[in-house]
Amino acid sequence: MNKTRVLMLATALVLAACSKQGANNATPTIKIGHVAPITGDQGHLGKDNENGAQLAIEELNAQGVMIGGKKVTFELIKEDDQHDPKQAPIVAQRFVDAQVAGVIGHLNSGTTIPASSIYHAAGIPQISPSATNPVYTHQGFNTAFRVIANDIAQGAALGKFVASQLKQGRVAIIDDQSAYGKGLADEFEKAAKANGIEIIAREAGDDKTTDFSAILTKIKALKPDMIFYGGMDAQAGPLASQMKKLGITARIIGGDGFQTPEFIKLAGDNAEGQYASQPGSAKDKMPGYAEFDKKYRARFNLEIQNYAPFTYDAVQVMVAAMKKADSTEPAKYLPLLPATDYNGVTGNIKFDANGDLQNGAVTVYQVVNGQWQSVATIAAAAPSP
Repeated sequence: MNKTRVLMLATALVLAACSKQGANNATPTIKIGHVAPITGDQGHLGKDNENGAQLAIEELNAQGVMIGGKKVTFELIKEDDQHDPKQAPIVAQRFVDAQVAGVIGHLNSGTTIPASSIYHAAGIPQISPSATNPVYTHQGFNTAFRVIANDIAQGAALGKFVASQLKQGRVAIIDDQSAYGKGLADEFEKAAKANGIEIIAREAGDDKTTDFSAILTKIKALKPDMIFYGGMDAQAGPLASQMKKLGITARIIGGDGFQTPEFIKLAGDNAEGQYASQPGSAKDKMPGYAEFDKKYRARFNLEIQNYAPFTYDAVQVMVAAMKKADSTEPAKYLPLLPATDYNGVTGNIKFDANGDLQNGAVTVYQVVNGQWQSVATIAAAAPSP
């Protein structure tokens, strides 16, 4: 072998060694999936969730998180499930194929539940910031968690509030037949009856219904004191307007699905006086809400719709478990998630044996002068079964 070839070979070996060393020293990119409806009539809610997760990712990257002796970079992989239960497992499988380290989502109970079996089979941790149907965490999946109170707590709180504070005795119920809307309505009905409220009607549309005239005409004849609606703001807004048009003086009460600025926008003046709940303490009592709201507005030039603080906390909880395990591998950090004790924007986060939030309070809000104002915070009234 001549000297030229020896020199070329030596140079190649040095370059290869440097390349390997560079690869070893490269900053690992850790993929975290986020999924919510980004398009359609719930797109504003999905984008709100996505923004909360994105803000957490950006802050973690700015901090320079060290895991396994290396600085890591987190990347948010975003998907749109269109709040479609049939689309959700397809999206979930895409995350599995992309080898994400964990998933934040889904937004809706109706998508979270069917997707959860895909994540469980793959051993990928899933933390929902907004899915409240109890079924999600009661399937025996050790991969399923949520950072928000479930519908058992929310339904119980609403039933108690209507009976003891509003002192309304005759209530009609309408729901959208989704896992969220029907599930919450079912829990409210149980709690309402337990508190001595008479349920005078139980009606349903679907999660696309915007014309409630036939349902409301039937209900009007029964002279309800109040109407409970289980569903989202895209339907609750028109419902409030049509109630006023038909001369129904009863007020609406419902859950977190329409405790949003969008509901007020859609209902206009007809939003005034209506009630809706939100899992968690009142926003002005959440330990980190004011600062989070300031950062959120500065980053996205938008007001918070609903769940962005919970999504932000969900990302932080997931990464905290990774740091504690000193690994981003799901199999290594998943066993540490049940022992979570994290003080977040929304409050202290601990999970029970099912993966539900422990001691999840519920706050009831009312629209006053065109703004949601908290009127009562009710401690969790029932443990998870």
